[in-house]
Amino acid sequence: MYQLDITLRRGQNLAARDRGGTSDPYVKFKLGGKEVFRSKTIHKNLNPVWEEKTCILIDNPREPLYIKVFDYDFGLQDDFIGSAFLNLASLELNRQTDVTLSLKDPHYPDHDLGNILLSVLLAPREEQREATMLMRKSWKRSSKFQTQSLRLSDLHRKSQLWRGIVSITLIEGRELKAMDANGLSDPYVKFRLGHQKYKSKIMPKTLNPQWREQFDFHLYEERGGIIDITVWDKDAGKKDDFIGRCQVDLSTLSKEQTHKLEMPLEEGEGCLVLLVTLTASAAVTISDLSVNSLEDPKEREEILKRYSPMRMFQNMKDVGFLQVKVIRAEALMAADVTGKSDPFCVVELNNDRLLTHTVYKNLNPEWNKIFTFNVKDIHSVLEVTVYDEDRDRSADFLGKVAIPLLSIQNGEQKAYVLKNKQLTGPTKGVIYLEIDVIFNAVKASVRTLMPKEQKYIEEENRLSKQLLLRNFIRMKRCVMVLINAAYYINSCFDWDSPPRSLAAFLLFLFVVWNFELYMIPLALLLLLAWNYFLIISGKDNRQHDTVVEDMLEDEEEEDDRDDKDSEKKGFMDKLYAIQEVCVSVQNILDEVASFGERIKNTFNWTVPFLSWLAIVALCVFTVILYFIPLRYIVLVWGINKFTKKLRSPYAIDNNELLDFLSRVPSDVQVVQYHELKQDPSHSPSKRKKNNPG
Repeated sequence: MYQLDITLRRGQNLAARDRGGTSDPYVKFKLGGKEVFRSKTIHKNLNPVWEEKTCILIDNPREPLYIKVFDYDFGLQDDFIGSAFLNLASLELNRQTDVTLSLKDPHYPDHDLGNILLSVLLAPREEQREATMLMRKSWKRSSKFQTQSLRLSDLHRKSQLWRGIVSITLIEGRELKAMDANGLSDPYVKFRLGHQKYKSKIMPKTLNPQWREQFDFHLYEERGGIIDITVWDKDAGKKDDFIGRCQVDLSTLSKEQTHKLEMPLEEGEGCLVLLVTLTASAAVTISDLSVNSLEDPKEREEILKRYSPMRMFQNMKDVGFLQVKVIRAEALMAADVTGKSDPFCVVELNNDRLLTHTVYKNLNPEWNKIFTFNVKDIHSVLEVTVYDEDRDRSADFLGKVAIPLLSIQNGEQKAYVLKNKQLTGPTKGVIYLEIDVIFNAVKASVRTLMPKEQKYIEEENRLSKQLLLRNFIRMKRCVMVLINAAYYINSCFDWDSPPRSLAAFLLFLFVVWNFELYMIPLALLLLLAWNYFLIISGKDNRQHDTVVEDMLEDEEEEDDRDDKDSEKKGFMDKLYAIQEVCVSVQNILDEVASFGERIKNTFNWTVPFLSWLAIVALCVFTVILYFIPLRYIVLVWGINKFTKKLRSPYAIDNNELLDFLSRVPSDVQVVQYHELKQDPSHSPSKRKKNNPG
């Protein structure tokens, strides 16, 4: 272990990124993909002077320090100025060194972007221990009471072994009590379980707030506990007004299952909608792997019988069964200053969210945990995320994989390379999973034509210049396909190529003279068959990776944004309307591009299950249109459409074609779900022994 003392001196002749010919520069230091320091912002200066000091613990001096300089743009995405690498292996130990680094931009390697001046001192950790202890003593004296309270809190928590996790999703409130003079409220919610507390964000001026927040409590009692929930109205300058309360008795809820609760508020009006999941005991051992329903022949036979074709019309919502074995992870990212992590794993399928226990101070944890899920939609995506537990702060992200259920190979233990939050590129470490999925194909096909299950917790859309540009390029690709097709058809009328124009003319005469409506699905059927023939013959023309470079470029500049200062909220309110419009345009571009890509991917056999389903549907439509006159089909459709609400007043109107296309992944989703190739050093045959730390 080494200690690196850095003094960020100043910048020289930095590139201008603002219209006034200046910049508002700040600096970030990254080590192993993790941000370890961020400087203050110097406004309107191309030769900023920081004189800031920081101390970084180094586990591997061969890993370079990544330095990035940005121009701060309030309310917008910060502009990238330049970056540089500091080779720590070239530094002489125990010697103060002045370093001048030239900033570069990979997209513009020839541009002069200025320099960054540093003073660095690299020394073994043992030689810095005395100075570090003095710094800690000084800090403790300055905040003695706070330190003592934290120490007592930590001792209390360490003295108890928590037996499980309560995962809570606060979805929304309905018809809450009005507390303000305008007939509205500014509600927020407080949760309490023992000594653990959580406070939601404030939703201004509404009686039907949409929070969509998720958090976890540790469960210390085997029999469960009571979660006290109170709802309050934020009143600026005064004491907050009480709206209502409710309680959740955890002892009445079954474990390993997500419960949707609608809790009426006592002493008030309205209700809260929650998702509550109790995860099994945290004291999980390797014996959990022996409790495997699919390895028991009788249990497996029962499950196969449950989803056999003979039971296709029994419980149409029960599409299939999923079992996930979370075995272990290797070579994870070190998230703590000790060079270790406290990893735990979160397994999600739609709104079901289950967690493993935490393996403390380990970069090669073994969980050996089995999760089972009831599959309601075979087109769902299994998400497995690894976090580092931090007792005093929110958990740190270590890596993630997204696995479509239709891509799973049953019973195969695989090492999945962990990806970043955007699922666009690799991060450090691999996770070993063994997954089995059993489903009824008929039920899955019927479910494909119904609306997708809404996911309650999704990241809020935010304004991003890079994302806006990427979505525009994606939509442009789809539009250009139509434009090129129109140009090609128009060229047939110009007789620039007589053979082509003559063939088009004869085809036009033949089709118009013999046209029947069944020929439309038949032509689409032939297109599907032609693309399938190209794939099996080795001439695969599918191109999903055209957006990969765009996504990877976005990743460098999109991963961090500045915190918003409270005193500037007035200015942010003025920008809010503009930002909302820009986000809406960004989302529309994404929807249009995704729609075109989904149609293309249906015919490109991106998801063979869906392409086969399209073939079956097109065959049926072809036969129906061939034998039944169009007027009868239109008549049946019209009668069904006009009488649908009379027969089923509460039926949800839907479009089967759009519901089908919603299951087809767009090019971005194909990239996100694409499995990365494993590093040979992480193969099971070369598995390293765990280091329990």
